[in-house]
Amino acid sequence: AGMNGTAIENFVCVIFNVSFMSCTWHVGKTASGDTQYFLYWRTSKREDFTGCQNYIKDNYGRHIGCKFQNVTIENKRAHFLVNGSRKGQSIESYEKRIILYKIEKLTPPLNVTVNCTEASHACEIQWQPPHTSHVKRRGCFKYEIVIENK
Repeated sequence: AGMNGTAIENFVCVIFNVSFMSCTWHVGKTASGDTQYFLYWRTSKREDFTGCQNYIKDNYGRHIGCKFQNVTIENKRAHFLVNGSRKGQSIESYEKRIILYKIEKLTPPLNVTVNCTEASHACEIQWQPPHTSHVKRRGCFKYEIVIENK
């Protein structure tokens, strides 16, 4: 239930630096300035929903996002729920399920080294896989090397 156009729009989450997650959204088209939104999420049906502890706010003090720490990805599918309130009227709720590994932005590869030898006109480039909380096999990564002649 709730008035049409009051639900949030453009809900996006991203996981970065292994275990930080940021979710953001836009205020509903017909939401008034006194509308407030609340984000809840869980990673299994057996869990209770957990509310956001660290909201991102707009100039009106409305919640337009949330920052999370210590997020574990594994093979988890997260269920997000954003509902809201404003004086005397109910707000449409919004729900989305996201497979967490699909929203992870990987860190760059680590310890990149380049050794070139003039004699063989060759270079050897080495690196280690990026940090991640859920990928155990090195073979899961694909790399692209762009070499620019200067």
